[in-house]
Amino acid sequence: MNYNLSVFQEPRGVMRIIQFIFSICAFATISGYSSAYKYICDNKQYNETIEYPFRIDLPTGQENSSGDLSSDAQFFVATGVLSFLYCIFVVLLYVVCDELYKQNTQIPLLDFGLTVVLAVFWLSGSAAWANGLNGLKLITNLEDKCTITAPLNFSTLNISVILGFLNFFLWASDLWFLYKETTWFQIKQSTSGPITPTV
Repeated sequence: MNYNLSVFQEPRGVMRIIQFIFSICAFATISGYSSAYKYICDNKQYNETIEYPFRIDLPTGQENSSGDLSSDAQFFVATGVLSFLYCIFVVLLYVVCDELYKQNTQIPLLDFGLTVVLAVFWLSGSAAWANGLNGLKLITNLEDKCTITAPLNFSTLNISVILGFLNFFLWASDLWFLYKETTWFQIKQSTSGPITPTV
């Protein structure tokens, strides 16, 4: 079997490696999140753990502070996992079946289309999770009702939002390199021949 490792010297191969790394970083920062939250309400000590997938129900003595942010978080993580798996699949395709990729005009179009879908997923998932994180901060803000003894650490979740939008940028910018592999670009190049200057 013939392996083409020169694809890692091309933008499409390099971008897939970068996307692979940043996809893992994005979903790992949120799916592995767990933070202790300690507070006192009505002279009673509460020790709660806030963790993925963020179904929150905090007792405060009178009424609970609750909210379900799991759909935003799970969509974000699912986008990361799908991107990670797609990068593995498409890199194997580039390395093992590069001749097929270049000869079959449908494969580059499919690669381009799936990259568009994942770029849209990253944009919508990052926006949804940014909104969900804002909701999480509001739900866990008990300072007007209780005394906070151990506040939550949101730094990794803030980083996950940044990584989400960075992933959108990476997947969207990769579209230009993938477009150049498609028949749309090749037909356009062949129809617009060299321009000869007129005297």
